[in-house]
Amino acid sequence: MIRFHSVTKIYAKGEVALQDVSFRVSKGEFLFLTGHSGAGKSTILKLLHAEQRPTHGEVRVSGFLVSSLGRSEIPRLRRRVGVVFQDFRLLEDRTAEENVAFALEVTGAKADTIPSRVTRVLTQVGLASKMKAFPPELSGGEQQRVAIARALVNDPPILLADEPTGNLDERASRGIFKLLRDINVGGTCVLMATHNLELVRQAPYRTIELRSGGVVFDSAEEDRPDEAAG
Repeated sequence: MIRFHSVTKIYAKGEVALQDVSFRVSKGEFLFLTGHSGAGKSTILKLLHAEQRPTHGEVRVSGFLVSSLGRSEIPRLRRRVGVVFQDFRLLEDRTAEENVAFALEVTGAKADTIPSRVTRVLTQVGLASKMKAFPPELSGGEQQRVAIARALVNDPPILLADEPTGNLDERASRGIFKLLRDINVGGTCVLMATHNLELVRQAPYRTIELRSGGVVFDSAEEDRPDEAAG
């Protein structure tokens, strides 16, 4: 479903964000991306939804080759990749249901299907009773749930979560993490970039650690039997 092959990303001022990164992610997998700030986590997520393109190497996402995407193909890719950010990025002058509906409107969904789809995902994230609330009327955890509902409303097979608990207290963080786990159990592939190693320790999910733009640890490699051991 996701494949990085010898991927290097160098930004305009010569900053090397990723250096020769390779890994694969299978359908329905849950993957943690860990590492200090600046290690390359966010750059990987930006490449996955074509906000950035690799300088060298190949990034393949759900059948799309990111480096050769035409402008008309980018929206098609993004309908298959939901994204959740640390800072929620909600429209404060729109209610929870209007924020989620907006994600459908911009992708050309049929107007008569929007209300039922919005209700379904807000119910899924536990906010059916807060549909008419504006973001300032919601707690941080609730705002992040609206953001997750917005990311899910197009039924993407892949969900990217960039530090989704970074602005939340411990209780809200646990709730958001449980929600992401439940979404994964439903079949969605989840990639979660996080500094929160306590959350990482709570679940037996694959972890890739980045340092200075390179992969320094991949638990999938640790779990693989030693072929030489015969």
